[in-house]
Amino acid sequence: MAEIINKAWSMLERYPLCDHCLGRQFALLGYGMDDDERGRTIKTALTMEGHRLTLQGDGRGLTMLRVLAANGSFKMAADILRRMGRQVEDGRRCFLCEGRFESLPKLVDKIMKKLDGYEYESFLVGVKLPVEVEEREDEFKAEFGVEYSEGMRNDFSRTIGKAISENTGKTVDYRKPELTVIVNPFTGRVRIQVNPLYIMGRYRKMVRGIPQSKWICTKCRGKGCPRCNWTGKMYPESVEELIAGPVLRFTQGEDTSFHSAGREDVDARMLGEGRPFIIEVKKPRRRRIDLTALKEAINGEAEGKIEVSDLHLVGKDMVRKLKRMEGAEKIYRVVVEFERAISDDEIERIKRTFTNMKIAQRTPLRVLHRRADKVREKYIYETDVRRLMRNRVEMRIRCQGGLYVKELVTGDEGRTSPSVSEVVNAKATPLELDVLDIIME
Repeated sequence: MAEIINKAWSMLERYPLCDHCLGRQFALLGYGMDDDERGRTIKTALTMEGHRLTLQGDGRGLTMLRVLAANGSFKMAADILRRMGRQVEDGRRCFLCEGRFESLPKLVDKIMKKLDGYEYESFLVGVKLPVEVEEREDEFKAEFGVEYSEGMRNDFSRTIGKAISENTGKTVDYRKPELTVIVNPFTGRVRIQVNPLYIMGRYRKMVRGIPQSKWICTKCRGKGCPRCNWTGKMYPESVEELIAGPVLRFTQGEDTSFHSAGREDVDARMLGEGRPFIIEVKKPRRRRIDLTALKEAINGEAEGKIEVSDLHLVGKDMVRKLKRMEGAEKIYRVVVEFERAISDDEIERIKRTFTNMKIAQRTPLRVLHRRADKVREKYIYETDVRRLMRNRVEMRIRCQGGLYVKELVTGDEGRTSPSVSEVVNAKATPLELDVLDIIME
């Protein structure tokens, strides 16, 4: 105890320190008290010792009381001096925090106003400090050989977090907070960093001609030009936009990002149970939303175009898992037209060729501008072929995810082999393509 008191006294004798900054130098000693309480306890012990020495006629006691009243801004020491008829010097501003801990109530009020309007259950406080402030404390610790302290940043974070929790009833979460308060106690700047909201579900696309994502005009890059009819987009709407509109209204978010387990072509439908997707809402003000009502709003506004189901909230880690689902087994339906009539034997040959086989596909010409040019091997589990007309058939293909079905039909100038065209030695054209199912484990 004597060593702690002596070290604290040497600090106060040289520098003015508030309760927080004094107590923080001994933060790792003892449990169950905050730094300000620890600092007050130390100052109380020093004041009592100073009072004892003064009553014994020891001049050192009066010096201690004066230092505690001025450099410690300690009311008990100042009161003792006044009762003794001594002049009392006003408390000085803390050398380390420059009085910022004393002004925290005003800063907390500012934070509470910033938080108003946000729905959240958990939060975290992040603190930014000027470099010179951190350097000053490091030099202070080195000067006095401080061994059991914690950083000013932690002290501010814990103290502000405790105040917010007391005001709101919300809990501090160090791992996955719903929002983070970023504060600089020295400039007074407060910023609310709202963590995204992730809503997962499945979508079905019942019509052709709608891309999955917003397709920016390649000529004007979204600025608007005659080619895109001054919309900045190649298509007036997308699956992403049809879902994002109602989602932003319900969550009062600022923007969205769309994630999915693969994508279908613009001219392909997505049927069956639908394609898994996650819509990431950025800076949502509302998190406790009625997902049933949201589903009804999306489906009502996009009636006949898309339909969503199984909406539920997920964590960020699910986005990574969703991307791994791109390789999930899929069932396609494609209507193929040949340049000539096709025999029953040729239909059987197509079935046999494209059942339990591995196919090599070089990146299709139509996507070469956005995909690496390389050969990919995909497995086809089963193919069923049904005649529609003399020169037209319907193929149902169960295969590994990532297979380019159109190129399986055409051959893509030899980049996919074997192909339907190659097997029957006749030009084959895909007329309609649908994703019938995505088989998830």
